[in-house]
Amino acid sequence: MNFKSMEEFWPFYMKQHSKPATRRWHFAATLSSILCLIYAASFNWWFVFLVPLVGYGMAWYSHFYVEGNIPAAFGHPVWSLLCDYKMFGLMLTSQMDSEIKRLSMQRY
Repeated sequence: MNFKSMEEFWPFYMKQHSKPATRRWHFAATLSSILCLIYAASFNWWFVFLVPLVGYGMAWYSHFYVEGNIPAAFGHPVWSLLCDYKMFGLMLTSQMDSEIKRLSMQRY
């Protein structure tokens, strides 16, 4: 599939993250990678190597063992990273449920 914009990719991304547990794992992965980056910048630059390992490791676990699909990042790494942060922001601000309802009204 070829996507021309994040708005076009977003419904596909959300379909790949249909289970609440998958989204929670992604939230934990994004938060952990941000904290690793902050720690690396503040105290020890070697921790910068943990940023992708922690972030992708936890997120990919959720795809293989919770969602039962292949991570969207394998085919669309840039769009997936941007959508990870969008989903993180929506979850952080308690807007994820309303976004899921909005998307369920649309066709995927």
